[in-house]
Amino acid sequence: MAIVQRVIEAPVQQVWAVLADGWTYSDWVVGTAHMRNVDDGWPAIGTRLHHRAGPWPFSLEDSSLVLECEPERKLVLRVKLWPAGEAVVVFSLEPVGADATRVLLGEDFAAGPLRWVRNKLNDLVLHLRNEETLNRLSDIARRQKTPD
Repeated sequence: MAIVQRVIEAPVQQVWAVLADGWTYSDWVVGTAHMRNVDDGWPAIGTRLHHRAGPWPFSLEDSSLVLECEPERKLVLRVKLWPAGEAVVVFSLEPVGADATRVLLGEDFAAGPLRWVRNKLNDLVLHLRNEETLNRLSDIARRQKTPD
């Protein structure tokens, strides 16, 4: 499992507000090119994000399913991108004082061909991708207004 973490200079409520807005995922998740739809009630368990991933004209349509949701603490997704496979992605949030949040992002392949192609190069690419994802999440979260 690739695990990265970052302390974001924003309260946990602001970071969670970004995670809870499914329409922003293509703005900060590296590889997601376009959000096609977000189920009503996102991020409740069982709801989905419908997305396109990869560069045009080779992008693929698929979806991500919420497996677990603890508002302002944890979000677990089953991310699908067939024919490459599926991954389980875990976002864990921990307040650091009143004005910062430690975000841990863990990702592991759960099904498909990528599950069987684990090596140091793939781990490095996944690690770098997820570091950039947290950099982008940080940029957006720091600009958010604190939810009422």
